[in-house]
Amino acid sequence: MLSCRDDFPILQRLVHGKPLVYLDSAATTQKPRCVVAALCRFYEQQCGSVHRATHALSAEATQLYEQARGRCAAFVGAACADEIVFVRGATEGMNLLAHGLAPRLQAGDEVVVSVMEHHSGFLPWQRVCAQRGARLRVAPMCDAGVLDLQALRGLIGPRTRVVSLVHVSHVLGTVNPVQQIGVWAHEQGAIMVVDGAQAASRLPVDVQQLGCDAYLFSGHKMYGPMGIGVLYARQQLLQTLSAYQLGGGMVHTVGQQQSQWLPSPLCFEAGTPNVADAVALSAAIDYVDALDRQAIAQHDQQLLQQLRQALAEVPNVQLLGSGEHAMGVVSFAMQGVHPHDVACLLDQRGVAVRAGHLCAQPLMQRLGLPAVTRASVGCYNTYDDVAALVEGLHAVRKVFAC
Repeated sequence: MLSCRDDFPILQRLVHGKPLVYLDSAATTQKPRCVVAALCRFYEQQCGSVHRATHALSAEATQLYEQARGRCAAFVGAACADEIVFVRGATEGMNLLAHGLAPRLQAGDEVVVSVMEHHSGFLPWQRVCAQRGARLRVAPMCDAGVLDLQALRGLIGPRTRVVSLVHVSHVLGTVNPVQQIGVWAHEQGAIMVVDGAQAASRLPVDVQQLGCDAYLFSGHKMYGPMGIGVLYARQQLLQTLSAYQLGGGMVHTVGQQQSQWLPSPLCFEAGTPNVADAVALSAAIDYVDALDRQAIAQHDQQLLQQLRQALAEVPNVQLLGSGEHAMGVVSFAMQGVHPHDVACLLDQRGVAVRAGHLCAQPLMQRLGLPAVTRASVGCYNTYDDVAALVEGLHAVRKVFAC
């Protein structure tokens, strides 16, 4: 088990007079001191506008910003730093891709997603398909909580232009075989997009090995700051996409009637970029790499196993998914108790979990549930946190006599 809890100051605070037990890392992870320090250091000593001025602060900020781009490229195994676009998060990255790929779609073309996508991996493609007369095809899920791979492969055909899938489900924790699915997509000449928001902090990610054309993740889900994320895309793909936003910083020349953009990735980063958070994201990557992603994955698996075993022994609790091929997320339903009530009563005991449809309404419809409760772990969680959750659920049962 990892021993890094002391690196996270927020975990020392009390909530409702109780020690904080944070089990909502799938929503956002807490931040280690080194990330907070990097953010403060930039604003206190290094703040300047990038790519625009010749003074020392601007030059230093530009260097830090581009170093952060290179750090992100190395983190996911990109061929070069120019394959990294800084975005506000995976949501903006997916919208950027959908916008840029829209001109490729014609009436009758198809985009394949899955029923377990986050709304941010579902809605951009839904809208683009509606606008272009294309068809959105949704791959089904088996009762065990894993993709129906036979059905998915059958959906990928000669009219498929994009396959966009989540790497790790934010509801079930399912780790999807995106490398194999990418082979099927490429056999049909389709582009393979992977939403790595839940995977980047939990698994070693090598986009070259995965063979995907694009990969996205958010900084705040991997111990970095909010408001920054990464879109990796192969250079050949980026060079064919239309600019997502227009403005300062992304132009080469501007005329009254016609203008020219800078080459990628800068043409996708209009306006003053989020330099401070890019620098802090680089610090988060250093932190994750220092812990070792293999060690994080092992820690995650140990906690997940303990969590599922403990929850299975709580009466009237239904675990969702089989737990096979899964990472640090467990969703469940308690018979006779609304998930919001479960979460509120747990919060009174200092235990933070997520409740609701989890931005996954198509998946909720598949599960036949309006909402669920989700516990998700991070590198800082311990077996004691699991015990606190289980103790809290028994308290919930007493309140509702179930």
